[in-house]
Amino acid sequence: MILPPALLLGAHLMLPVADSVPTLNVDQVCQGIAQQGGVSFHDTDITEEKKNCLDSEQAIRAELAKQWSSFAPADKTACTNESMMGGESSYTELLTCLEMARDVRTMKSDQAKQPAAPPRAKPKP
Repeated sequence: MILPPALLLGAHLMLPVADSVPTLNVDQVCQGIAQQGGVSFHDTDITEEKKNCLDSEQAIRAELAKQWSSFAPADKTACTNESMMGGESSYTELLTCLEMARDVRTMKSDQAKQPAAPPRAKPKP
């Protein structure tokens, strides 16, 4: 069977994520941050800025490793795929995506547990 090109293009987005924190190449995003002076805004040394960024990303990866099993498998797949799009990967982006997905899921669950409010009476003219 021959798949249409449009299906082949997005097929990688539906691959399941292994149940461990993915290894992302954060070098490109940290290089960009360093060139903008975006890590500390004080040090103009690009090498130091990049090192600070890489250290921060590794610390966030360690935090992700601690929390990884608490995230829903579907969220892990979606967020990992999203964080790898566009060529610049970031553990910060991945963790933020997972936390937001978890929080939305929790809010929806909490709302479903609340009793429905009685219908409001229409004001009499």
